[in-house]
Amino acid sequence: MGHLSWATITRSSVAGRPVAIKHTAYDARVEADGLRRLAKAGAPVPEVLGADSDELVMAWVSGLPDWEALGATLALVHRTSAPAFGYEIDNVIGSLPQPNPWTGSWGEFFAESRVRVHLDDPSVPVQLRRRLEAACDGALPVFLEEHGPAPSLVHGDIWSGNIVDGAFLIDPAVSFSDREVELAFMAVFGGIPQAMWTGYLEAWPLEDGWERRRLALQLHHLLVHVRLFGGGYVRMVEDRLDRLGW
Repeated sequence: MGHLSWATITRSSVAGRPVAIKHTAYDARVEADGLRRLAKAGAPVPEVLGADSDELVMAWVSGLPDWEALGATLALVHRTSAPAFGYEIDNVIGSLPQPNPWTGSWGEFFAESRVRVHLDDPSVPVQLRRRLEAACDGALPVFLEEHGPAPSLVHGDIWSGNIVDGAFLIDPAVSFSDREVELAFMAVFGGIPQAMWTGYLEAWPLEDGWERRRLALQLHHLLVHVRLFGGGYVRMVEDRLDRLGW
């Protein structure tokens, strides 16, 4: 979701080493946890040097872009799995809480913990809320469960603003999810060079039907945008539902 009013970053140094100090309006320790988990899986992320309730200290990262390698590495990260969908802790996406209860069914997890959780927010119009509730109660979980995805470790918030120099990933919202949800959000706004897609798909091609599943998987991040940035994103949610026939 980028660096907005809920987080500011400054450059400093510790013992002569350049660092990034991020002041947050949420508990920075959950972001530190996500960075460490991604690093363990092989992701190129800043090293966490310290964290407390409202401050995260990271190594300053910079380098030359290698988009294809970044895509291939992301596919490798997605190979890290778990027995169920969810995560050990709840964390945040942007400034919003992101619940991660362990759930055996991907369709149920996405419907309940990635869509329905947004529907009580007053920014979601009543008619749209009804359509989404109907989808959560019926077509959405069944549809997403059909291809039987395995839980994959995902960064959870990859867009162009969360990639540094075409080489490093920042600002995670990690969980074990269908890997396609990562790629679905990457495709929403553009800005990701084709080389990153090429690197990913050469390392791990997608299964048939991904184009239609992508429409459903984009609902989560679009609802986050509705809540954070207002009604301009409502039409994008409606568009996905229209194209799915829900």
